Amino acid sequence: MVVTGELTALEMAYRTVFVGALIFLALMVFLCLIRAVKGPSVADRIVAVNMMGTMVMVMIAILALLLKEGYLVDICLIYAMISFLAVIVLTKVYMGVHKENESAREEQENGNH
Repeated sequence: MVVTGELTALEMAYRTVFVGALIFLALMVFLCLIRAVKGPSVADRIVAVNMMGTMVMVMIAILALLLKEGYLVDICLIYAMISFLAVIVLTKVYMGVHKENESAREEQENGNH
C-alpha cells in the first residue's frame, strides 16, 4: 500500500523523464535564441523565433503534467495564439521591407539606364 506523500516508482520515472525533457528543451531554446540573433537571413531568424515559441509551449504543457495544474494548459493555448500572431506580424513587416527594397532597387536600375 502506497502512502499518499510518497511517489511510486512509475511516478518517479515520469518525473525524471519530464525533468529531462525540460532540460533538453531549455537547451534547444537557447540554441534557437543564438540562431535568432546570428541568423544569416531574416527568414532564419523568423523560423528560429517560431521554433522558440513552439518549444516554450511544449515546456508549459510538460510543466502542466509535472505539477498537475490544469490552468497551465490554458496559458499554453494563449501563448500559442500570441506566438502565432507574433510570427505573422514579423513576416508581414519583413515582406513589406523586402518589397520596399526591391522597388527602390528597380527604380535605381531604371534611373541608371
